[in-house]
Amino acid sequence: MSIVIIGAGPNLGAAVARRFGREGMGVGLIARDAAKLDTLAGQLREDGLTAEVATADIRDTDALTRAIATLAERLGPVEVLEYSPLPARAFMKPILETTVEDVRGPLEFSVLGAVAAARAVVPGMLERGAGTILYTTGGAAIAPYPLRAGVGISFAGEVAYARMLHEELAPRGIHVGHTAIGGIIAPGGAHEPADVAELLWREHHQARDRFQIRIGID
Repeated sequence: MSIVIIGAGPNLGAAVARRFGREGMGVGLIARDAAKLDTLAGQLREDGLTAEVATADIRDTDALTRAIATLAERLGPVEVLEYSPLPARAFMKPILETTVEDVRGPLEFSVLGAVAAARAVVPGMLERGAGTILYTTGGAAIAPYPLRAGVGISFAGEVAYARMLHEELAPRGIHVGHTAIGGIIAPGGAHEPADVAELLWREHHQARDRFQIRIGID
């Protein structure tokens, strides 16, 4: 069994990879930057974990679907999908300056990518009657901020989709959860990556009846 981390990077993605990898899961990493992925995978392998990479632009539905399928072939069925790509600064314009085109990118990134990722793994999870999908976003999903309009709009759509998945799939043995985090996730930042990874592990392993966790959000 494996975990596939979409938007894998050196902070949260790396911490989630280590936490779930320690439980014996193969770790699949997806992002656009092949060099950074290879560096992270090398570090995980040095720690004794099994790690594979596949590059994809999350806004390219076909490429993302192929990347997930490739990792499943290499590592085994996807038991956990963790979706936490970091939005671009270009998605964070003030609301009164935000145009239709400014919203298109965030929606492709947070909503269409989230849908494509889920559709790539849900059929296998339904066949097995088990699995977990974890969506992790910034605090704007809960408390949108008018100076960062794009992510407020797109995160809200992502959460709506995730909630509907949760309600539909929970009776069939699949847990879908959302974690909203206000503040920077980085060593020495507002939230330590390892602490957030531990919460996500518990959400997968124990708290399967709860849809949403809020961290650093009033």
